[in-house]
Amino acid sequence: QVQLVESGGGLVQPGGSLRLSCAASGFTFSNYAMSWYRQAPGKERELVAGITSTGGSTSYAVSVKGRFTISRDIVKNTLYLQMNSLKPEDTAVYYCYGSRRGKDYWGQGTQVTVSS
Repeated sequence: QVQLVESGGGLVQPGGSLRLSCAASGFTFSNYAMSWYRQAPGKERELVAGITSTGGSTSYAVSVKGRFTISRDIVKNTLYLQMNSLKPEDTAVYYCYGSRRGKDYWGQGTQVTVSS
């Protein structure tokens, strides 16, 4: 049974930091490219960051570049998103996503709220 379980979301003040985790099971994590998406109320889901199956290459949305860092631990089968210098516009539900050769999986999401 494939599972992607996000954790680490919460309420944080502007300028603060959070680290999201996504625990993967039920598939060969190291074979899959992984990404973080987010969806704010009333907006479409958008790609935040991606990382290749080997972890050798990463990419970021312009809006988060320099503030967010995606990484993965293939021993722990876990994907991470370190978020620094958070802004109110980063408020959204954050989703973990894995894809490989036409197969893809989504997590259930974790809420991140940036507010004073």
